Amino acid sequence: MGAVPVGCRAVPEEAEEQLEEPQPPVGEVRVVYLGPVAPHWEVHAVTGPAEVIDPFRDRTLARLTLLPPHDPQFRRNRERVVRDAERERLDLGWDLGAPEEDSTAEG
Repeated sequence: MGAVPVGCRAVPEEAEEQLEEPQPPVGEVRVVYLGPVAPHWEVHAVTGPAEVIDPFRDRTLARLTLLPPHDPQFRRNRERVVRDAERERLDLGWDLGAPEEDSTAEG
């Protein structure tokens, strides 16, 4: 019985991840673009417990408050919000006021 190859050490972690079944969402939130005057965003709770949604709202507004949708930083921060919602098991909806192609063409 020799040394265990390095690649074999990741197998137990992968096996644990595969055993976990997807959990149902605990709530739903909607991120709404308010327009060109800051603050640009509101986060509305559709359903779900306040102890999950309120901290999520705080983190989301911290990432987006001063960013309009046409700002390059918005795309990066939007992805962070999406990953955060996935971790918190929240269904996430976006209301940008217009299709993304139209909002970027105007700017």
